Order: sequence, then structure tokens, then C-alpha cells
Amino acid sequence: MIPFNISCGHCWMCVRGLQSQCETTQVREQGSGASLLGFSELYGSVPGGQAEFLRVPHADYGSVKVGHELPDERYLYLSDILPTAWQGVKYADVPDGGTLAVFGLGPVGQFAARIGRHFGQRVIAVEPVAERRAMAERHGIETLDFTKDIGDELREMTDGRGPDAVVDAVGMESHDSPLGAFAQNAVNMLPEALAKKAMETAGVDRLTVLHAAIDSVRRGGTISLSGVYGGTASPMPLLNMFDKQIQTRMGQCNVRNWTDELLPIVEDPSDPLGVMDLMTHTIGIDEAPAAYEKFQKKQDGCIKVIIRP
Repeated sequence: MIPFNISCGHCWMCVRGLQSQCETTQVREQGSGASLLGFSELYGSVPGGQAEFLRVPHADYGSVKVGHELPDERYLYLSDILPTAWQGVKYADVPDGGTLAVFGLGPVGQFAARIGRHFGQRVIAVEPVAERRAMAERHGIETLDFTKDIGDELREMTDGRGPDAVVDAVGMESHDSPLGAFAQNAVNMLPEALAKKAMETAGVDRLTVLHAAIDSVRRGGTISLSGVYGGTASPMPLLNMFDKQIQTRMGQCNVRNWTDELLPIVEDPSDPLGVMDLMTHTIGIDEAPAAYEKFQKKQDGCIKVIIRP
């Protein structure tokens, strides 16, 4: 199993569990953290990882040996989405017996909701797509459709306060934000050099979900961002955040910091996180572009696609 981020395991950051900030593979010319497999120059332009063959830098540390007896899905999600969800819930720091709201039930959100339940939390997931809500409900998750009054609904379910913490598992791809959608589409139409500059200086994110999380979380609560945001100048309601005394945690997942905790859980015969109930489509690598479009448009019940080279 190969993590999506590349870390050395021995630098100052790695030994402190911040492998996504690895000082050996940091992309300093871009002012970015550790290099990532299969990303643009922002994170090192390292080829991979949806490919037939993959060259893995620092494989002596990053690679995790797994067994042969269990299905691939038991281990595959350890490379990215499962530790990302695990870190998101850990960062949410829900008190014992508390309530966690998860915004978005894509692959990371599905696991975040199940991990919250695994930790004994009450979990309420917010998702506009019915098939995704149905999958979460199979694992004991309470679900709500995303509406303009979602903050009021969550407060009604939590003694008028709101959930103790919110995991935003959506990020900049949220819907219902015409200005953000326009900005993203405009950036995509620009020449590469201009698009890069726009991403560095403009607010191009769709912040509907993030603003809903800020509104929904109780005073003194925590917002944990697992969904990726890309716009440097995206505006934030800092007055409201300060007034509510909201704590925020975020960042690329430190995959190798969590794998030793997660490996025994995914190998547990009882499958406590339901790793065998996530994949909805299996394809060959040549079908990947069409699958990306299907996932983005939320067609055919597409929640998680497995590519088999």
C-alpha cells in the first residue's frame, strides 16, 4: 500500500507525525508541503498514482506491507481516503458522548461518519444525494438533505446549540454557489500561467458548505476541514468565527501517522468501518476519464470507483 503523499520518515516534521509537511520532499519553490503522487507542479509533478506502473520515492518508509488473504479493498483505502477521514474525525475532537456533523457523503465523508460512530459519537451526515444518504444509513448514521435551513435543523436536533464538531468532507466542489462555480470555470479557461496566478491570488472556492458548517457548529465547537480548498483569497466570516469561539483544524492527511492504528481495524473480520461497503464501480484504467465525469455529475449511484490497471 502506497500513501498518496511522499514522506521520508526521519525529518523534523515526519518524526512529529506531520508527514504531509515532510521537509525532505517539501516543494519549496512553490511554498508547498510534501510532494504528492500524481499532482501538478504545486506538489512536485511526481508521476502516478493511477497508472499501470509507479515509481515510489522513499518507498523504504512510505510503503506498507499488507496481506494476501483479504480483498484489495481492505487495504486500498489506506492509501488516502480512510486515513484522511480518520484524521478529520481526530481533529474534530468530539467530546465523549458528543455529536459530530459530517457535511458530504462522498468516500471521505462516508468513512468519517462511520469512524465517528466507531468512536461512540452521535453522527448526523448532511448530503443532497439520496443514494449517498442511503449508504450512510446502513451504518447507523442519521442523515439530512442539504437545505438553506440546515443550521436550524441541526440546532433543533442538538438542544438548540448545534453539533459539537463538524467535518467538512466536501471542499471547493460544493454546489449552490454560482459565484464560486463561475470563478472555477473561468480559471479553467485561462492559459496555464494565468490560471496559476489566479489560483494564487483569487477566491475561487465554493464556500457554501464551509459557511454552513460555521453557522451550524455550536459555540466553542470545532470545524475540521478534510475537503480541499484551493483559493488563496477565499473570504471567511472571521467576525462570526471569533464571536462563536470556533476552533478549526485542517490540512493534507499525514497518512503514515495513522496507518499503524488503521491496519488492524481494516483487517478485523467484523469490518467495523465497513470498508467492504463503499465501492460502487470497478473499471479498467482506460475507462477512468468517463468514470471521473460520472462521479463528478453523481450519476449511476457512483460513490467510489476502483480502477484495476
